[in-house]
Amino acid sequence: MTQPLLAEYFPILVFLGIAGAIAIAMVGGSMLVARQKPNAEKLSAYECGFAPFDDTRRRFDVRFYLVAILFIIFDLEVAFLFPWAVTLGEIGWLGFGSMMGFLGVLTVGFIYEWRKGALDWE
Repeated sequence: MTQPLLAEYFPILVFLGIAGAIAIAMVGGSMLVARQKPNAEKLSAYECGFAPFDDTRRRFDVRFYLVAILFIIFDLEVAFLFPWAVTLGEIGWLGFGSMMGFLGVLTVGFIYEWRKGALDWE
């Protein structure tokens, strides 16, 4: 008894159909139930609780991007610690040493960024 290959994907199609129907129902329900009275205050750009202070096409300070990239890098590197901690008993001293090397490189990079002033906010 063989099933066609596409028959195995039928549950995925059903799941996507149900998810799409729920999404459309929620957006449609919101449009029907909620009051739709936009004004200038609601349509303005929100920028940290105060009015936007300049044109949107102006140059943006690179420090915002640098801090965001550093956060992502360190956040992803810390995410590697969880599987390592779970399997530490199985991987032995080789796994422990490789993670200490990884953390050492991470620490050297952090000290380098700190000394260069990448984390200073003037």
